[in-house]
Amino acid sequence: MRLTNVTHLRLPFGRLWGYDVSASAPGRRLAVSFDQRIHVGAGHRPGSWMALSFRLPAETRRESIADAWLAVIARHGTLRSAFTPGAGGDPVLQEIRIGPGSWVEHEVAPGQAINDALRDILDETCSPYRHPSHRLCVLETAADLTVVIAADHAHVDMWSMLVIARDLLAALDEGLATERWMPVPAFVEHTQALRDRDPAPDHVRQRWTDIIEESGGVMPRFPLSLGAPEPHRERVEVRDVFDVDDAAAFAVQARDDGVSTLARAVVAMTAVTRELADAPLRAVFPVHSRFDSTWHDSVGWFITNSVLESGVAEPQAAAAAVKEAVQLGAWPLADVLAPWGGMPVAPGMFAISWLDLRRLPVRIDSVGLDAQYVSAATDTDGVMLWFILNESGLHLRCRYPDTSEARTNVGGWLDRLVTRLQADARSSVRGRLDVAGRSFRLERASRDDIEAIAALLFDDDFGPDRESVELERYETAFGAIARDGSHYLGVVRDDADRIVATMQLTVIPGLSRGGSTRLQIEGLRVARAERSQGLGAAMLEWAHEFGRARGARLAQVATDETRDRSRAFYTRLGYETAHVGLKRQL
Repeated sequence: MRLTNVTHLRLPFGRLWGYDVSASAPGRRLAVSFDQRIHVGAGHRPGSWMALSFRLPAETRRESIADAWLAVIARHGTLRSAFTPGAGGDPVLQEIRIGPGSWVEHEVAPGQAINDALRDILDETCSPYRHPSHRLCVLETAADLTVVIAADHAHVDMWSMLVIARDLLAALDEGLATERWMPVPAFVEHTQALRDRDPAPDHVRQRWTDIIEESGGVMPRFPLSLGAPEPHRERVEVRDVFDVDDAAAFAVQARDDGVSTLARAVVAMTAVTRELADAPLRAVFPVHSRFDSTWHDSVGWFITNSVLESGVAEPQAAAAAVKEAVQLGAWPLADVLAPWGGMPVAPGMFAISWLDLRRLPVRIDSVGLDAQYVSAATDTDGVMLWFILNESGLHLRCRYPDTSEARTNVGGWLDRLVTRLQADARSSVRGRLDVAGRSFRLERASRDDIEAIAALLFDDDFGPDRESVELERYETAFGAIARDGSHYLGVVRDDADRIVATMQLTVIPGLSRGGSTRLQIEGLRVARAERSQGLGAAMLEWAHEFGRARGARLAQVATDETRDRSRAFYTRLGYETAHVGLKRQL
């Protein structure tokens, strides 16, 4: 799932449609959450929404999409509620009835980018006091349809956007006569459940007081200058921190340290903050409030704010800081923050959000659908950092004021953070192979390694007959391998940084064996001086873990039938000669 901003959203040119539902007058009053009161109380403004986009085949009928959208609205109560200004400007939440409507085509002005046209529509239709404050749009081209679902943030969070997309896709694929369309608990029930909880104990209140006082009597702020303390046009940076290989390495290091992946990221952020600001990492830290499975399929703003304070760049200390932040956010905040008249927000507020999509009980095929989380564009006076961890790696999006000071300070902080995270991943224990008292490192091959790999392939009993002395052919093949994410070409380096082994791994999805994914192992070669010491076995053990992490249930390897030693080696490691491999020249 990509993280992007409406100004960065990749959209083709086409006809832009929106679905106008019909809405009744406001009815029964509903409970308003602490965060909803703050968000909606700020009034009508552009950029208060969040969205998710994905693609559908061109033959999908707009009428079918509208029917599916109405079914989603009928299932989720928060999509059938709306805010109105109450006495003294306090927002009032009320039920509304939603019925069928009609598609309208939105004009794209001459010279106007599709992104800008979409932004104008969503700023208007998804503001806090609209009835309803959500919008379904479809961008229609000859090749496919791009669906954009947006809603004011008061009614949704990032988890909710996945639920909405999943349910809409299910309605299109399965029809409406399924158990999926049974009503689910509404967000207002969750709001009431939080109100009914016991108030926070004294030690929690005292910790909140300490952190706020240490932040100058307000919520934590970014520790470096952002320029004049007023809203500025935003700058949004979207960065791919590392890919699936480095993400796996980072996670293995976290497990080796006995902490979570988030805690390892907090270590890096703490270190960078100490280096640049000589201060602890202190930030607002949103935590989800879906305390149990009751709320997993519900739509709403299931987020409560906490504070994260980490002063020591060490895994156990960072883990303790994360644990404390989760505990501080587990209590009703209206009561905790009453001494400050609510959340004491000030210019420069710093917030860090972390979402591991791999752990959520809600999934969509984000790659096949080209799905993207889309944030709105708005003016800002603070720094908001989102991390997304998914099957493709770790990604971040950061919003900050577009001033010269913020460009230097926030941009420099992000540069150091990404560099630190990448270095941590690459130096992790995951690539380390401990063999016979020696340490080796297995890593993805680079173009500079081609000559050494070719030499290993040539230095083999069959090498002179099968391999080429022309490096150009290997360089061409390397390019094809590097472009295809299903392949991993690895090299092993010794403690002198010499390449002493190589292998190629390929993940092969398939329908046979009940839809099993396979790991194909090819070209495993070990330098003559390192053979028969356990290095090849260590490489295979690493390869098996690589395959498991990508869903493989079977490992397979091919070796020439005349290689008696190789066959004995693989047999000793659990491989069975269960099939006959056939080959022919093409």
